[in-house]
Amino acid sequence: MSKFAGMRTARVAQTRPAAEVLVAPENTAAAKLGGRDGKKAVSGYFSPEVSRGLHMLALEQGSNLQALMGEAFDDLMRKYGKHPFGER
Repeated sequence: MSKFAGMRTARVAQTRPAAEVLVAPENTAAAKLGGRDGKKAVSGYFSPEVSRGLHMLALEQGSNLQALMGEAFDDLMRKYGKHPFGER
């Protein structure tokens, strides 16, 4: 064991107070907006330019990435003759 191991845990404890790390789910913004219960993540890897462009569009529209993605997925479903989910 390193002679500095105790210093590392002490530093982590100082930088992350327990109240900040352990937040009750009902107090989080995600819980207030419906949370993530029963939902699955859908993601992809794109260039920094695409990411920046999508974030800028979301700001211009007063929206967020998840809402834009939901709109895009609904459009994609309609394009292929499927029922849109309308989930944001």
